[in-house]
Amino acid sequence: MGAGPESALFARYAERLRPALKVTELADGRGSAGEIKRREADAILAALPAQALVVALDMGGAALSSEAFAARLTGWIESARPVCFIIGGAEGLEARVIARADALISLGTLTWPHMLVRVMLAEQLFRARAIATGHPYHRAGRP
Repeated sequence: MGAGPESALFARYAERLRPALKVTELADGRGSAGEIKRREADAILAALPAQALVVALDMGGAALSSEAFAARLTGWIESARPVCFIIGGAEGLEARVIARADALISLGTLTWPHMLVRVMLAEQLFRARAIATGHPYHRAGRP
């Protein structure tokens, strides 16, 4: 991710999470779109722990409210399996990765740069834990 405002914002949320987030970055792919997706899928699948509960971020996934995400995250954590979130590359996730996922979630149908998706996911993870513990960070009412 390098240095910059996105990295600082990610760190702001990631440092608040317990247990701490472990981020695994994969090298950018080269070649045709299909070749990039294939290589990225190979690397993603190889990086996953065998018993991982995999949550892939995908435009076709469920668009959850923060409260619904908090409830699902609590269930995933209680499964006692390591929870791994996957943010795909610029070409998207290959079908093998989607098939391996235990859950698909969407941050909406807009296209986001991956560094911002990482920030948004970290913030939603923090928010979800705040909701689960009754912390006042999350405000459910609309202004």
